[in-house]
Amino acid sequence: MAQPEEIPPDPTAAVEAAEAEVPAALVAQTLAEYMRALLPRLRGGDIGVLPVVVGLVAIMVVFEIISPSHVFLSPDNLVYLLQQSAPYMVLAMAETFALLLGEIDLSIGYVGACGAVITVQLVQPVTTHWPWWAAIAAGLGFCLVVGAIQGTIITRLGIPSFIVTLAGYLIFNGVMLILLGLGPFSGYPNLTSDDANVTVLHNLMAGNIDPTISWIGMAVIVVGLGAGMLFSDARRRRSGLVTPPVSLTLIKIGLIAGAGVIVVAICNVNRAVTGVQAGVPWVVPIVLAVLGAWTILLERTKYGRYVYAIGGNAEAARRAGINVPLVVTIAFALCSMTAGLGLLLYASYIGGMSNNVQGGQLVLFAVAAAVIGGTSLFGGRGKALHGVLGGLVIGGIYNGMYLQNLDVQRIFVVTGLVLLAAVTIDAVSRRGKVASASGRR
Repeated sequence: MAQPEEIPPDPTAAVEAAEAEVPAALVAQTLAEYMRALLPRLRGGDIGVLPVVVGLVAIMVVFEIISPSHVFLSPDNLVYLLQQSAPYMVLAMAETFALLLGEIDLSIGYVGACGAVITVQLVQPVTTHWPWWAAIAAGLGFCLVVGAIQGTIITRLGIPSFIVTLAGYLIFNGVMLILLGLGPFSGYPNLTSDDANVTVLHNLMAGNIDPTISWIGMAVIVVGLGAGMLFSDARRRRSGLVTPPVSLTLIKIGLIAGAGVIVVAICNVNRAVTGVQAGVPWVVPIVLAVLGAWTILLERTKYGRYVYAIGGNAEAARRAGINVPLVVTIAFALCSMTAGLGLLLYASYIGGMSNNVQGGQLVLFAVAAAVIGGTSLFGGRGKALHGVLGGLVIGGIYNGMYLQNLDVQRIFVVTGLVLLAAVTIDAVSRRGKVASASGRR
């Protein structure tokens, strides 16, 4: 009996199957196609920063209504809110490095505080009198080394990051107290001085950019970002890669420009009772610089792709040839160094350093801000931008409730409830994604 002729496999079947798994929003060629593809993504749990943006709007509306004399959205209070939120934003971006790996760093509150103490002590004019840039480099370098050591212990000895960084939390709480006692300031080296080095650190928070230069700087940033986005899209299009519709990119540039105009216009209002105090605070471009640097590192480099791969599945990443211990160690080093910058901004905000710095509270707020902003506690999903948005939420809650003269206990309760809501949204959205993926299969 003749055997039935064997049908050769269809070489395009794998390609067609792969194309079926590509989200429609990625291959949309027009804005209308993109918007139609966006709805299924939202229903499937891919909600991005939508919850935190809605939360920010709700915070603004509610506190503007209930604040005394409706001062929450006044230029003076909004600028103060940006300054108040800055340390939380930077600390949340620091914690993002650990969370993306599915890890956690509980030590950054006191490791960063040690770095800030070192910097503040070194610029004191009556003792060491280091240049401000050298003092900052020394403080951040200390944090970088500590983070690298903790990352090495975690990866080489296989000890959970929770335990290693909890030990670091205790160790560097004590180290901070020792460092505070090294200077002649009774545990409170301050930043109130006419000395040029000390003034630079004090002005990280208190200083303002000239209003005209603020407008010019904003225009340069928007034009630079817009040109970069359009150039990147054009390069991908020439290479035959998937690119978003041009109209969508132009809308994003318009939104960035609009946000920049609003921020600069608010900051350029004279906020002084007597005299003139106007211009964008120096802390705003500092936070934007950190955001830009870590966004590029995580989303535009090979190292960033490795971080997301390890957070998604560490074993699969290892089998793919990624040097997991090295990537994790670098992430913890960058986490601690960024925390050092966050605590330096905090020192500038409070006018110095003391043994009253609550490193434990700061690290918990850092985790809360990152998660509230949209970074997943389960690893593999998150952006530096999420830390900035979450830090604004934390700062907004604090600011609004202090305007109501509410005590700190109630602030903790509300912040905890917001964190619980954010984690719940994260868990539900992950479950929705899994269900959506199972349905497609």
